[in-house]
Amino acid sequence: MTPAELRASFGLAAIFGLRMVGMFIILPVFSLYAEQLPGGRDHTLIGLALGAYGLTQALLQIPVGAVSDRWGRKRTIYLGLLLFAAGSFVAAFAHDIYMVIVGRVIQGSGAISAVVIALAADLTRDEQRTKAMAVIGVTIGAAFGLSIVAGPVFTHILGVPGLFALTGVLALAAMGVVRWVVPSAAHAIATSSRPEPLLRLLHAGGLARLNFGIFVLHAVLMALFVVVPFQLRSAGLDAGSHWKVYLTVMAGSIVLMLPLMLLAGRRSWQKLVFVAAVGVLFAGQLGLAACGATVVGITGSLLVFFAGLNLLEAMLPSLVSRAAPAGSKGAAVGIYSSVQFLGSFAGAALGGAISQHLGPLWVFGACAALTLVWVWVAAGMEGTEPTGTRTYPIPPLDAKRAAGLSRKLAGVTGVREALVMAGEGVAYLTVEPARFDEQNVLELIAGET
Repeated sequence: MTPAELRASFGLAAIFGLRMVGMFIILPVFSLYAEQLPGGRDHTLIGLALGAYGLTQALLQIPVGAVSDRWGRKRTIYLGLLLFAAGSFVAAFAHDIYMVIVGRVIQGSGAISAVVIALAADLTRDEQRTKAMAVIGVTIGAAFGLSIVAGPVFTHILGVPGLFALTGVLALAAMGVVRWVVPSAAHAIATSSRPEPLLRLLHAGGLARLNFGIFVLHAVLMALFVVVPFQLRSAGLDAGSHWKVYLTVMAGSIVLMLPLMLLAGRRSWQKLVFVAAVGVLFAGQLGLAACGATVVGITGSLLVFFAGLNLLEAMLPSLVSRAAPAGSKGAAVGIYSSVQFLGSFAGAALGGAISQHLGPLWVFGACAALTLVWVWVAAGMEGTEPTGTRTYPIPPLDAKRAAGLSRKLAGVTGVREALVMAGEGVAYLTVEPARFDEQNVLELIAGET
């Protein structure tokens, strides 16, 4: 990766991390806190409060992702972080479950996940994009692990309202990362693909399977966190000690996922590892259904569940960025992020309703059944089309000439994406080796001298 790609990858990962810490840190403590608020005795309302964030995220990811293709990524990210912070402060000062729901709705209106992933795609070459997305995915996993452990600990210091306020502060800090860490596009990038119609993106085979997967992943995650805190309490573990379970689970799950993560780096193993991770997710939920009445049973089952979840969170963004048509990455990733948050809303809302009327065992069973469907869907995935990267020196160019050259190179037969970095004097091409017309590329570059 070039220095600019490294800076972009870690800067955008930091933005995700700061937002995700704020989003995840309340998961292990919110149900028990909400139970004490006016209206909070109803598990259905607790589920709605957890999932309301996901509903507005789901509604706005697609239009915001598409608009960012025209209006610019950074401006969209600034606005989204500001809205997220505002919603966090509303939830911090809420005095009943209904006002918390309002705050969560405002939080969700800062729908920038698709924009951040699309910006990562803008600032990296296709050959290096898997690494960039892996950095983001691992950061999300680390943020999740840190949040799940820190939530119960920080609740004793700040209280849950304080956690919401901390979330707002972290969102404002992320704006500083956008301003001073994430590079602007000091290069020109063009693709050989035209924007795809939205309906075609919705029905694209590879993307449809990945979108279904992210829906299931976040639906089952949110549904479980409606009931797991209550299960731990019923098993005899007081709320102040829940962090010990989560620390054990997160540390152990990272160890379990590492061998599969290494295999996933090999393209020939990618599908097998992906399907296996979904199977591990399913096994963890079966364990919760069978052994969810004891602390040891819950801990062991969560350990298995999170081994699969952490691996899938790291793999899915990379797979989506590769499957998305080059000219419609913002819109395609917007669909993916929208479906992800729709899953969060549906899982939390339905998990709360099922828990309220049928009990936690039914929640675990419903999650296991949904994941089993995902195993079947994932098994039908196709491999990605092989591509390669070619690097060519270019003469000194200003921004206008660099943009023009990138468009010309993207139009060459066999070129999927052209990245012209005028400041470094290099053009990077993502190509289909079997169709690549290199002689045309050399002539175009020579014409700029």
